[in-house]
Amino acid sequence: MTTPSSTDKRYRLIGTVLVAGGAMLFAVKGLFAKWLYGQGVSFEAVVTIRALLALPAFWLFGLRNAGSSRTLLTAPRSALAAAMLGGFLCYYLGAIVDFYALTLIDASIERILLFSYPAMVVLISSVRDRQWPSRKVVSAVSITYLGIFLAVGGFEKDVVSANLLGSGLVLVAALTYAIYFLIGARYTHVLGSARFTLVAMTTAGVALGLHFALLGTPGEIKNYGAPIWLTLIFMAIVCMFFPALMQAEGVKRVGAQRGSVASTVGPPTTILLAAVLLHERLTVAQLIGTALIIAGILVVELRRKTAR
Repeated sequence: MTTPSSTDKRYRLIGTVLVAGGAMLFAVKGLFAKWLYGQGVSFEAVVTIRALLALPAFWLFGLRNAGSSRTLLTAPRSALAAAMLGGFLCYYLGAIVDFYALTLIDASIERILLFSYPAMVVLISSVRDRQWPSRKVVSAVSITYLGIFLAVGGFEKDVVSANLLGSGLVLVAALTYAIYFLIGARYTHVLGSARFTLVAMTTAGVALGLHFALLGTPGEIKNYGAPIWLTLIFMAIVCMFFPALMQAEGVKRVGAQRGSVASTVGPPTTILLAAVLLHERLTVAQLIGTALIIAGILVVELRRKTAR
């Protein structure tokens, strides 16, 4: 016989698996982006076409689960505005910055730095709730940022200077991701994960389309061959549509902090695949930095469980 507690545990477990699986799928996008850059595709084209190709899938799925377009229009305006803001910040501004950073640094370093966002989630939550973090949380955040220092090169000046701009841009993208996580944790309960993601992705798609039309090079599209289009379609569906829905539903089930911890599978996934497919190699210091970032996130989660 299923008890309420076992049902609740299963509900949270599924949420954790969804967030972790989404993180692994998101982790692959940097590898495909690197390949596309090598084929002469601009970063604006990659991020824009990827989003626009995924948008019809988001609409089909979102409207099917929302019931009808009318239910979407009658949703609370504050929740719709929050979803639009989250989509603009994370999937437009953050994505543009992140994909540009991938032209400057390795995919493995990008993914490591992007996953500093759980520490940002904790800091923003502390400011929002006007509650100073505990010593364990402060220690965990300190460990995370020590890991970031080592991941970008640490004491090796040449490595730091080579990664400085790209790393700074990824940290900006991580901040937008943290904000999206916090917005999603609050408003997916109001809109539902499907409708929340639909509104966020539509906002980002419109913004990216305008950006590419005005500031990009739309004429380059006519030169794309079949391999490029197949890769872009794969990125849109497997590296954006599926993980975005998985993340939204997972965060709805387990909350922002626990979801961010489950996402720590992303950096190891990228490091392994980048080593195998792109022949990227991290220094010992950078690997230690990666371990520290993940350790800092896990300390935060252990503290949260103890408090609960």
